[in-house]
Amino acid sequence: MAHINCPKCAAPVEFDAGTKLTKCPYCSSQIFIDRSGAGFYYAIPFKLTEQDAVGTFRRWAGGSTKAKDLDRLAQVDSVKRQYFPVYLFRREVDGREVVTIEPAGSTILPGLHQLKVPGGDLQIFDAKFDTNGAEMIKPDIEMLHYLDKLPGQGKEQALVYFPIWTIGYTFNGNKYQVVVDASSSEVFSTAFPTRSSAA
Repeated sequence: MAHINCPKCAAPVEFDAGTKLTKCPYCSSQIFIDRSGAGFYYAIPFKLTEQDAVGTFRRWAGGSTKAKDLDRLAQVDSVKRQYFPVYLFRREVDGREVVTIEPAGSTILPGLHQLKVPGGDLQIFDAKFDTNGAEMIKPDIEMLHYLDKLPGQGKEQALVYFPIWTIGYTFNGNKYQVVVDASSSEVFSTAFPTRSSAA
C-alpha cells in the first residue's frame, strides 16, 4: 500500500499502487493521484438542464453556416449527461498567475481543449457533491504529459470535471454529434451539415 496526505485535511490516506482516484476516509474528499503527486479533485455543477441543452443545440443549428432547416429537421437521437475530465494548472509566470486547462480524457473535439473554468464555480468533489446521475468519463491522459511543457512555477494542479451534454442527432440519413458545455452554453462539434451540403 502507498500513502499520501489528503490535500484538503492533510490526513494520511492509503491507496493501492495504480489507483488514480481515492477517497479520504476522514473528510470524504475525492483525491486524484498520478505520478506527479496528489491533487484536488473538483467538479462544476450543471447550469443547463437537458431541455436547455437541446434548445442551445437548436439555436446553434440555426446558424448561417449550417444546412438549411437543420434546426427544425435534425432528429435528436440521444442526450447524455456527462462529466468530462480536464487538468487545471495554476502557475506563477513572470510575477503573474496563469491558469491553463488541458484535457485529461481523450477527445477529438477541438473545443474541449479550450474550456474555461467559470470563476467561483469550482466545488471540491466530496461525498456532498451531487453528480445527479451523470456519467463520469475517466481520465486516460497522464498529468505528466503536460507538466514538462508548462511555463513558470507550479502553484496548484487539479483534476476538474466539466459538465457537458453530448447530443447525437440525425440529418438527411447521416449521424452527427455535438457537445454542449453545461456551464457556459458553448457548443462544440467536429463535423456538421453545412449550408453547401444541404439537399
